[in-house]
Amino acid sequence: MDFLRPYASQILSILRIFVGLLLLQYGLAKIFGFFGIPYFANVQPFSLIWFAGLIELIGAGLLVVGLFTRFVAFVLSGLMAFAYFIGHFPKAFLPILNDGGFAVALCFACLYLAAAGGGAWSLDRSMRKAD
Repeated sequence: MDFLRPYASQILSILRIFVGLLLLQYGLAKIFGFFGIPYFANVQPFSLIWFAGLIELIGAGLLVVGLFTRFVAFVLSGLMAFAYFIGHFPKAFLPILNDGGFAVALCFACLYLAAAGGGAWSLDRSMRKAD
């Protein structure tokens, strides 16, 4: 698979953008009630799930454009770990049994982004080149 090696930084950017877009959906659903998800229909302002949605909404927007990527991805990784252990783990031990696989995958995808950065197509990279 060496043919992909020259594109690693661009592929990293694509991963960052899509992780951001996936998280953005949850933020929009929790804060604005988009998509008609019954579980998120009546989220009370300033509740725990509302704050999670606010972090997802803001963090996802920053991830999509690649601004403060490492910090934002680290915070989102922690949020997804928190979501898993508070919302899914009490139901069952294994993610396949507690519907927490997506939260686990997002947690580790964000942890990787925190370590790897935003990639070639990020505001972080373009601002660094401007120096």
